[in-house]
Formats: sequence, C-alpha cells, structure tokens
Amino acid sequence: METTEARTKVYGILKGFSTAMFVTIGPSGRPESRPMQVARVDDEHGDVWFFTERGGALAEEVREESFVLLVFQNDTSAYLSLRGKARIIEDVARIREYWKEPYRVWFPGGPSDPQLALVGVKPIDAEFWDNRGTNKLEYMFEAAKAYFSGEKPDTGDADKHGRANL
Repeated sequence: METTEARTKVYGILKGFSTAMFVTIGPSGRPESRPMQVARVDDEHGDVWFFTERGGALAEEVREESFVLLVFQNDTSAYLSLRGKARIIEDVARIREYWKEPYRVWFPGGPSDPQLALVGVKPIDAEFWDNRGTNKLEYMFEAAKAYFSGEKPDTGDADKHGRANL
C-alpha cells in the first residue's frame, strides 16, 4: 500500500472512533493506560486531541516522556494503533473551541476550569486492521471456511492490515 493511500486509510479508520486507550510511561517506567474520549482529529495536521487535567497523572507522564501509544478498537471490525509524540496545551481559546458539553461529566468547571488542558498527539506511525464493510464480509466468509476446513483463515489482503508512517 502506498504511503498516501495508507495515510488516507488510517485517518478514515481513525474518524470512526470516539474513545482510545491512551498509553504513557508512568513514573516507575511501566506502561500506564486509561480510556480517553477523543475531542478532535485535526484534518490539516493529523493531530489527535484529548482533554485532561493540567496536574493529573496523564499530564505529568506526558511531560516526563512524550512518546505515547493510542489504541482504538471498534467491536471486531476495526483496530488501530498510533504511536506518536504528545504535548500538553493550555491554550484557553483552543480549549473553548474543542469543548463539548458532555465533557462536563469529567470537568465540572467547564471550559473555564483553570485545571483544564488539552493533550495533543502528533502521530508518527500507525498499524491498522480493517474488517469494516466488504472487508468484514470477506473476513466472515474466510473465518467460516476456516472453521469448517480446520485451516487458518486467509486474511492477508493489504487493504485489511497495514502500517503507515504519518
């Protein structure tokens, strides 16, 4: 798959997700993960944005080590992992622009909360598994055929699995 085609595929899959497992390196050097609501995917630069607390564990971990992993899963039809570089942004105008009222559950002070910040992830590379649409039908057929034949399914189509430098 060509780089431009793979990049388009990755961002097409990415836009179908609303939540990611956000993985950082914690203070003990161990990976730490938590589910995070995607606030925005920047069409122009490809950045993925989340809300966080300025002094929270996620912000501290990103300040200490900026390389992160985002893992997305949609039932059994699409999977995506993005490796990237994160940064904490305390830009009030951007916070207001990206704010959605359901975030008040986690941030009761709303977009004016002085503890509210954004974490932006600039993806470096990605790996995807896509079983949506016709890929899902093909996968189901191959899985059924494998089940009855006792052989592993043939899922080697490049459109279903790939890697991309972003």
